[in-house]
Amino acid sequence: MHDSLRLRAVQSPIIPVVADLIRAHPGTISLGQGVVHYGPPPAALTALASFLAEPAQHKYQAVAGIPALVAALEQKHAAENGVAIGNAHGNRLMVTAGGNQAFLNAVLAIADPGDEVILPTPYYFNHEMAITMANCRPVLVPTDANHQLDLPALAAAITPRTRAILTVSPNNPTGAVYPAAALRVVNALCATHGLFHLHDEAYEYFTYDGATHFSPASIPGAAAHTISLHSLSKSYGFASWRIGWMIYPASLEAALRKIQDTVIICPPVISQHAAVGALTAGSAYVREGVRAIAEVRTIVQAALAPLAADGLCEIPPAEGAFYFFLRVRSSERPLALVERLVREHRVAVIPGDAFGVTGGCPLRVAYGALAKDTVAEGIGRFATGLRALLK
Repeated sequence: MHDSLRLRAVQSPIIPVVADLIRAHPGTISLGQGVVHYGPPPAALTALASFLAEPAQHKYQAVAGIPALVAALEQKHAAENGVAIGNAHGNRLMVTAGGNQAFLNAVLAIADPGDEVILPTPYYFNHEMAITMANCRPVLVPTDANHQLDLPALAAAITPRTRAILTVSPNNPTGAVYPAAALRVVNALCATHGLFHLHDEAYEYFTYDGATHFSPASIPGAAAHTISLHSLSKSYGFASWRIGWMIYPASLEAALRKIQDTVIICPPVISQHAAVGALTAGSAYVREGVRAIAEVRTIVQAALAPLAADGLCEIPPAEGAFYFFLRVRSSERPLALVERLVREHRVAVIPGDAFGVTGGCPLRVAYGALAKDTVAEGIGRFATGLRALLK
């Protein structure tokens, strides 16, 4: 008796590993998991009354999402992303149990065992895990020194087995924001080669220093080959409610309904009602949270800058999400360095090799979960600890 050989090829998720370290060392401040410090708007909780008032809500609901939420998301995309959704536009919208499920749905719908999906590195580890879990092959293409897309390298990575190119912007784990011009090139490359452009936009509101977010699905003619992945987890403080969604070509409708019905039947209905309420609060609520995170980001930048100035690490530009992806000048393995930071300095970050980076000692520092009154202590411990461990 043994477990699946397929699953043996899938890396273990690093977040639970670091969480166990934190629990074993009380008082540790986490700069690890990517969550925001705020919760859902009050309107999300108020909306639960409509769920509780109707006993029929406890039964299964529509496979693609309750009509009220689907309609609210379609309106959001028309107003904020320049993306029209519906039969007339050749695309559809499906609500999922978070952005991770949306990505797995997409991979299962478009790829067969042995097919390839191109991933710029550093990648979000759950994306790589899902591709491997589906018996497909992630093709890793490094980004440049600033974690921007290497467009010629992406084109050169295409083979007859390629099914899609994945982009994530604003990016987890690097915080890079890809310019609209670069995303247009990727989208056109996919159209030319008959590939899908998978684009993860979970951090669409989290941009700073004049950077702007762009949705490739807004490109004229892109609906037939573009799959957009979204989530309320970060933007509306909805992580545990598990609400995401995907916008996809109408040609994938039958396949995605089969997958959705098999995996989850329908997204959690109580969470969908809360999501309808959250969307009535609108992006103004999100932008208030982003402003607070931007203030935290400034504190983190000020604490990290001396480390870079003293040659202890490199800190590429990060104009989005709530991460900095450091290249630490150390011969130590990233996880070993993380373990020492937790044990000796009570601060936790994520080892960067979990994101597909080989060589060196990369670390991901996340700052979205911290309020201003705790971030100074947390990033101070990190800076002090790194200096002590690298001397």
